[in-house]
Amino acid sequence: MSLPRLQSSDALIVVDVQVDFCPGGALPVKDGAEVVPLLNRWMQAAEEGGAHVFASRDWHPLGHVSFRERGGPWPAHCIQGTIGAAFHPGLRLPSGALVVSKGMDPDRDAYSAFEGTQLADLLRERGVRRVWVGGLALDVCVRATVLDALKEDLEVHLIKDGARPVEVGRDLLVIEEMGKAGCIVQNGADDARDRAG
Repeated sequence: MSLPRLQSSDALIVVDVQVDFCPGGALPVKDGAEVVPLLNRWMQAAEEGGAHVFASRDWHPLGHVSFRERGGPWPAHCIQGTIGAAFHPGLRLPSGALVVSKGMDPDRDAYSAFEGTQLADLLRERGVRRVWVGGLALDVCVRATVLDALKEDLEVHLIKDGARPVEVGRDLLVIEEMGKAGCIVQNGADDARDRAG
């Protein structure tokens, strides 16, 4: 399966592939770890083509507003400095990858990799016009990141095979929503190659 030719005006955004979102973690996404080998291939292709790699992470303080203990929807997860907040050990981030931390305000949640971060500015500074997005979870942080990237007037591609939802069965509705918003949904690497210029 071939990957697209990525170049210096492209960026790969790897969303929240962290221990707590994988099997055995505090907030596991079903089959979440299965995205790791594919995203590793995408990161390798990005490096080879001179594209930029960004990795977002939840980086919550203790007692974050999203936690159930404060009335939020989620169990405590991705607490700063813990093993659960670390990237999946199999994820091979390039040495030049930039890490974007979100959800650090104890009283405000942030699903999108753009929310409360400098990601939009970093992409503009590097002349990025096209982004490819994958990671965890498809129906939460990947969705929010895709929709915010579209608001930044970027050409946005969802790496469908490189994402998994929290709520199994909701993925088709979310993918349809992203497509209607203007995201190009890649059903597989061969489809990505066909659309890449």
